[in-house]
Amino acid sequence: MNKKDIAHMRNQFKLDNDLLTVTDISNAYVMKETDEIYHQQTMPFELLEDEQKEMFMTNFKKVLTGQLDEKLFELAFQKNAEDSSQLTLHQGLLSEASADWTAQMEKIVQKMLANKTYDFDIVITFIRGEYNRPVKKGGGMTEESDRDAVYANPFILCSINKTLDPKKELLFDYVEKEFKYNIVVDPIINLQAPIAGFLFPVFHEGTADVNRILYAAAKANEPDTDFIADVLTAEEVMTAQEDKAVFEEIVKEAAGEKINTETLANVYEEIHRAVEEHEEDEPRTLDSRDVENVLQSSGVKEVDSEKVRDAFKTVIDDEQYELKAENVVPKYTSKSIKIKTKVADIAISPQDLKYVKQIEMNGKLHLMLEVPENTVIEGFEMIPEALAQKAEDKEE
Repeated sequence: MNKKDIAHMRNQFKLDNDLLTVTDISNAYVMKETDEIYHQQTMPFELLEDEQKEMFMTNFKKVLTGQLDEKLFELAFQKNAEDSSQLTLHQGLLSEASADWTAQMEKIVQKMLANKTYDFDIVITFIRGEYNRPVKKGGGMTEESDRDAVYANPFILCSINKTLDPKKELLFDYVEKEFKYNIVVDPIINLQAPIAGFLFPVFHEGTADVNRILYAAAKANEPDTDFIADVLTAEEVMTAQEDKAVFEEIVKEAAGEKINTETLANVYEEIHRAVEEHEEDEPRTLDSRDVENVLQSSGVKEVDSEKVRDAFKTVIDDEQYELKAENVVPKYTSKSIKIKTKVADIAISPQDLKYVKQIEMNGKLHLMLEVPENTVIEGFEMIPEALAQKAEDKEE
């Protein structure tokens, strides 16, 4: 799923929406430090009160919120895996009876409990329903209009949520005119911050792909590798952070450890342009040949195909590996590059990196920023200093 696919489905999680219908919901309560289901309840989603529906809809939207390859990961299922979750989920998807669907979901829960013992009570929620995506008359996709033709697909979404201890409160009783300690023993299910979840199957322009699953991690760049391998029986994943680290090491191997800011800015600009000009639905990737072209176009000297291929083999042991271009460039329009020195920390965007230079003057290193206007610090306008002129005066 690309960003548009995820955003379109996420936006459909609202009440009275004919593009997405939730038919059943199943909740399993698991107490901490146990490997058994304490209580499980399955019911038609329509039987919930509207306030409950709204809370769950918000929760489901949060499962589908986050950057791809950071919090959300599209995973391929392992081939010929024992006790394949793909098969279990697909059987659940095709189950007509609610009891059969619940039984399949319970198998997934049991795999979760066998995989990990939680330090807190958790609630594992499954829903199943149907997701519809309108089709334009010409065959393409549309957001809302022309609903005579739609892609209609069943889906299963899982949300894992931790519980919170109830708040201890002191109340005042107006009738009895006395202060009372409010004792609440029921745990609170935190639906605002799911700790994991997944969507099966994935959707590409409204068409389902049952060979892949969308996994949601609790924190950016921290997927649970055991959950992915043992519970979802899916393939290993590379995070955006890891992709970026691999790219940086490849560049160091091919071009050397040191690089000036102008060249680095050119590298980021070349990759950003490649991403922007990419028109296909699949993300733009960079193989060894692409990286070679980027480095040469950016002004890096003495770079050739052999050096770059060797760099790929040294860093990731795979000459055919393809980096996701969007992952290796810092967020292009935000101050995503952090420059840390003993004197000060500076944040700057990749497109403005060309205005930063490190120079040596009078035996000392200086970080120079080219700015379009006078700098104001604490309300004081700084006086421009001609450093080069001062150095010449001292020599005379």
